[in-house]
Amino acid sequence: MTIERSVCPHDCPGACALEVELSSERRVVRIRGAKEMPYTDGVICAKVGRYEERVHHPERLTKPLVRTGVKGEGGFREASWDEALDRIVVAFQAAVAKHGPETVWPYFYAGTMGHVQRDSMQAFTRSLGYSGLEQTICSSIGKAGLEAGIGGAFGTDAREMPESELIVVWGMNPVFTQVNVMSWITKARDRGAKLVVIDPHRSATAEKADIYLPVRPGTDDALACAVMQVLLSEGQADRAFLQERTDFSPELEAHLLTRTPEWAAEITGLSTEEIRNFARLYGATRKSFIRVGYGFTRSRNGAFRLHTVSCLPSISGAWRERGGGFLAASGGVFHLNKTLIYGSDIPYTARKLDMSQIGRVLTGDVEALREGPPVTAMIVQSSNPAVVAPEQNRVVAGLARDDLFLCVHEQFMTDTARYADVVLPATTFLEHPDIYTSYGHTFLQVAKPVIPVHGEARTNHEVLTALATRLGGRCRSFTMTAWEVIEETLRASGYPDGDTLYAMRWYDAQAEPGQVNLRQSFPSEDGRFHFHPDWTQAGTMVQSLPSRPDHWSTMDTVHPFRLVPGPARNFLNSTFTETPTSCRKQHRPTAKIHPEDAQRVGVEEGDRVLLGNDQGQVGLHAEITENVRLGVIVVESVWPSAAFVEGHGINVLTSADPVAPAGGAPFHDTSVWLKRG
Repeated sequence: MTIERSVCPHDCPGACALEVELSSERRVVRIRGAKEMPYTDGVICAKVGRYEERVHHPERLTKPLVRTGVKGEGGFREASWDEALDRIVVAFQAAVAKHGPETVWPYFYAGTMGHVQRDSMQAFTRSLGYSGLEQTICSSIGKAGLEAGIGGAFGTDAREMPESELIVVWGMNPVFTQVNVMSWITKARDRGAKLVVIDPHRSATAEKADIYLPVRPGTDDALACAVMQVLLSEGQADRAFLQERTDFSPELEAHLLTRTPEWAAEITGLSTEEIRNFARLYGATRKSFIRVGYGFTRSRNGAFRLHTVSCLPSISGAWRERGGGFLAASGGVFHLNKTLIYGSDIPYTARKLDMSQIGRVLTGDVEALREGPPVTAMIVQSSNPAVVAPEQNRVVAGLARDDLFLCVHEQFMTDTARYADVVLPATTFLEHPDIYTSYGHTFLQVAKPVIPVHGEARTNHEVLTALATRLGGRCRSFTMTAWEVIEETLRASGYPDGDTLYAMRWYDAQAEPGQVNLRQSFPSEDGRFHFHPDWTQAGTMVQSLPSRPDHWSTMDTVHPFRLVPGPARNFLNSTFTETPTSCRKQHRPTAKIHPEDAQRVGVEEGDRVLLGNDQGQVGLHAEITENVRLGVIVVESVWPSAAFVEGHGINVLTSADPVAPAGGAPFHDTSVWLKRG
């Protein structure tokens, strides 16, 4: 047995440092967290811990495939790499000859968080003048909320949690999604800290809480305003901090003093006593740490809500304390110069299309197409839009078009790959090098391959290099190996070189200790926290956004039930849905329904039910539980469409309407009807 080092590439704040145990045949035996890594601290999620099931899965793609049957039916034959690449080149060239280069739309996202393997698609796009990608599907809403108040993606270092006396987990379920956070919370509770969880779903995290507040979906801003009202009216506000470090004003105070617990109770569904008791606990505990996740933001008022909640530690002065403050993301600490990876020195004037609106783009919506030509050719890497994108019926209809040429570079035959004309086999993170940052800690890491490439799989960078060379794209990164790109990027960023960083294993990217904690200054232009945000600094859709903390009611209320399609413990988006243990543990898609709601519509445990709205309907099984609020239905994770009763996935029901001010899909802001199936 040998132990090799690596880094988890998945879309999670952890970017965990890994130790990979290999057999003498260089097969993965198991994976564990690196104990010495200051954030990972030896803890990783079970999904990655059993990664050998995924990397050595018998259904991993090993050779290029060419479609032989109807799109979506899965009929393919094996082909050589030369044949597959030639088919792609001919198809792209024919599409460009007919409609111009903007007809080609490269599509990718965070199937890997490695900067070279994920973002080389940017250089490929720019070098050939293809349509660009507005990356809105995950974090654009949350980033806008952070930009509005704090001034960027900074927050209290999670490693200070053991020093906290109160931890508030707001709108996230780290037991399922961020196991490292739970590890730090456990250390704090061992020292006497209290845990408050605010969520409409009594999740596995909420089950561990000292105080659980089942707020109505989309009303967290009202709760936050009421907490501020109590702090201001009962003398628990840090007046000195407000004067020295923020733009707080007498006019804002007068407004907030009207946002009483009684007012918020009507909106949030919490009792006045629950709100006031929480506010007093928060105000009396200076070492209070609020941890918010991006799932909390995926509503039509998501950016506004995040900003309102982020106001709390400025009212209380918790920013001053070790173990106090707020964290949604800390990626702003990294200063990675990605000019080479992005090809951003290449002149580029093509349109950018919103990735969340892929269904509208592919079905010819003029506004979504920016009044430009149709998309008739695509390459997809590190994403599975047929199941993860909103408005799934439109997405699938677009992917099924006979006049759309689709290449998918993947590890497995995903729902999206089934619609491809050419499927190319992709490496996993254990088979290629990359560089990793995090949005939950401050450590920069690099990884090298630790096992042989599976079959004829190729890396994202290798595929794009081969295509760019054949298509005439001129970008210097495509004359280099991935490791050479890593080396030059680190050099340009002022970080240690690749081999040095690999030997170090991790490098704290803070310019000075505690940089992310904002005790001295905020990253805004004037160094202050902004209660009155200039939303134009965060995005362009600002017309209706309130100018101060309040409750902004913009949610989808057409149908009687609110759908929350939250994450599952054993999947990560659509990744791990192919591994046997994950599938066995998740069993099947279920709709978690409150007993009173179930009784009202005549549904019993295990019944087939239908959820629907104006976009379509989804069939699955009922799970009757008091762990959801009345009027709320929770469906965990992004299962493949075939796992559902009628073969349609949960994102049939979600919308691609853009969220103010910077775009993004309101996945958790979906109203549905419910009936027996």
